[in-house]
Parts: sequence; structure tokens; C-alpha cells
Amino acid sequence: MKATLDHIGIAVADLEEALKFYREALGLEVEAPEDVASQHVRAHFIPAGQTALELLEATADESPIAKYVAKRGPGLHHITLRVDDIRAALAQIKAKGVRLIDESPRPGAHGSLVAFIHPSAAHGVLVELKQGGQESTERVVRPVRLGDLELVPLLDRHFRLDGGAMFGVVPKPLWEKRLPADERNRIAMAMRPLLVRGDRLMIIDAGAGEKMDPKLQEIYGFDRSESLDASLAAAGVRAEDVEIVLASHLHFDHAGGFTKKDPSGAIVPRFPRARYHANRGEFEDATHPHERNRASYFDENYVPLRDAGVLEFWDEERTIMPGVRVRRTGGHTRWHHIVYLESGGRTAVFAADLMPTTAHVDLPWIMGYDLYPVETLEFKRAFLREAIEREYLIFFEHDPRIAAGYIREKDRRLYVEPL
Repeated sequence: MKATLDHIGIAVADLEEALKFYREALGLEVEAPEDVASQHVRAHFIPAGQTALELLEATADESPIAKYVAKRGPGLHHITLRVDDIRAALAQIKAKGVRLIDESPRPGAHGSLVAFIHPSAAHGVLVELKQGGQESTERVVRPVRLGDLELVPLLDRHFRLDGGAMFGVVPKPLWEKRLPADERNRIAMAMRPLLVRGDRLMIIDAGAGEKMDPKLQEIYGFDRSESLDASLAAAGVRAEDVEIVLASHLHFDHAGGFTKKDPSGAIVPRFPRARYHANRGEFEDATHPHERNRASYFDENYVPLRDAGVLEFWDEERTIMPGVRVRRTGGHTRWHHIVYLESGGRTAVFAADLMPTTAHVDLPWIMGYDLYPVETLEFKRAFLREAIEREYLIFFEHDPRIAAGYIREKDRRLYVEPL
């Protein structure tokens, strides 16, 4: 069994006072809270380097945290160790005669499985084992109703990219507070296509797919336990049901899932009944890459679509189907687009790589991957004002924890209020 430190749990009696210390005095970022119903507790995670702090607030008198605070006062409650297989770990520990509080795992925060070891076995320390969580498979599909449109965030898989490349000129001590890096300087990312039920059934982007060779999958830290097919199934959709596939751009982590290998090894459209839509300029750049962008474009993801006669191009900003239109941002690639979803007097925006994570809402937080970063800055400056004033719901394609939220401003500082 291999165990690594995941976080440290701290019981609090006065949450607001605790937040003043961690957020205001220390300048740490506090994530949106999550209620853990099984333990009557509200968890507030604070990333801190390669681990995290977890502030634990009781939500009922019978909560273990309420009893702990009443007996001992606020303070250090437990340490949490992450394991790959919690059931195997519990069996191994039990076989060694270690006293357990939980002989079987139970639900924890962020979709994890957890189990506690009795303090008497750990020299007075309450130890929690944890499997999965923030980077684990997210199977709960929460549709968003927007007038006549239904929007369903999907998950292809989690993966990892170099933190420095993801944040460009922003120094590591700043970005690592929000998205901690691993020993290879990679940060956790997600690939979140968006399913749109409207006049027709559409998917925007499709993750990396299953064709990438094992070496690249290892470099990018792909979680092989996750797949877009499973996420679609959770939404009650088969690949055969999708009628329109829309590309924000054609990088491998957005367009890799457009095609697949059939039993003979031939590469074919993944969505057999769909028409695919991409910008003509983006396709030209993708099929004629240069030294700066060659690592992001793979012909197998889109050339077979053209050859099969299912790829439609647009040259100017246009409406793809009622309530869904594309708008060019440039910046990340020359022809990068975001997608506006408008119905019932409300607007949502699929931000793609304009703002891949919630951390990128800050103006200077621009990816080193962007070919035209000043163009990104100029578009983002105007778009942020528009998004705040008009209360757009923003879908973040690569954020590992937050699929969608509203951009707010307080004391001239921008932040995301999760949906």
C-alpha cells in the first residue's frame, strides 16, 4: 500500500473567524464549500502547495465535529492519506491488527471514498484514508436549464499539464496556491465537453479520446479509469444520438474524441450520425502546423472527418443551431472560438481555452500555450466586463473541480461563484 498526504482536517467553531485568518491574513484561496451529508459537516478546502487544509464546520448537533469542538475545542482534527485502493488498504491494515473506526469506506467530500483509523492505533492521531476525490471520476450529471436549452457538463477524463505553461508569466508561488503541482510540475486538469439539448442534440468539443499512444498518455497523466462514453451514458446519451459536434478549436484535448479506431484499426467518426462543425481557418492551421503548435495538432482527429464528408466549415461567426452561436476570440490559436448559448433571456458561455480554469479569470493569468497572448488579454478584458454585467454562466472546460459558475467582482477583485 502506498499512501501520500492529501490534506489536514481542522475543526472550527467560528468559520468566519477562521476564514479571516486563512484567507485574509495568509492570503490563501478558499474553495467553495461542500456539505458531506453522511457526517453532518461542511468542508472548506484550502489548497496549500502539494497538499491542502480542510476547515470542518458542523451542520448539526449530532455531527462528530460538533462533539469534537464541544469536548476539545477547535483545532487539528485529523490527517488524511490518499491511497489508490481503499478497500485493499483497509484489508491490509485490518490483517495487521490495527483498530479501525470504518471497516468499509463511506462517501466523503468531492466524490471521494473515506475510512477512519482509530486514534488509539496511530498514537493519538485520527487518520483518514481517502480514495479518489477532486481528481476522480465525476459521474453525477447535473443538467442546467437555460430557457429552451438543457446544458449538461460532461467529463472525458482528468489529465495533467505543466503548471508554468498553463499560467505563462504568473510566478509559481502565486498559481500553486490555487492548483498545486506534482513532482513533475504538472497540475490537475479536466476535459469537460458540453452536451446541449435543444433543437437538436449537440456536443461541444469531445476531449482527447482513446487514440493517443501510451507514452503521451503517461506524459499527460491521463486517468484511464474515466471516459467520455461513461459520462454520456450517465446523461442517457449514446454516441449514435449526437447530431452536431462543434469544435471550439482543434487541439488534441478538445478534438481527439471526434474520431475513434474501428475494429479493423481504421480511424472513423466517433459520432456516426453527426455533422461536425469547425472553423475553416482553424482547420488550415491544424493541417499545416509549425514548430510552435505542432505538439497540439494531430491529423487523425479531424482529417478523417473531412475525408468522410461529415465536416462542415464556417468562415465567419455564425449560429450553429437555434440558441447556439460561435464567437472568435483568437489568442490561444488564431481561430479559437467560444460558444454562446442563449435562451429564455439568459446566456451561458462555453469558454474553451479563453479561460480554461477558474484561476484564469484574472486578466494577466494567460497560458504560455497561447500563440497570441496580447490578443487573449484584449478579448478577455472586454469579455469579463460583459460577463459580469450580464450575469453570464461560464462553463470552464479544464477546471478540475468547478464545471461552471458566475464571475463576480468584489473590492476590484474577480472571483468565480460556482454553480
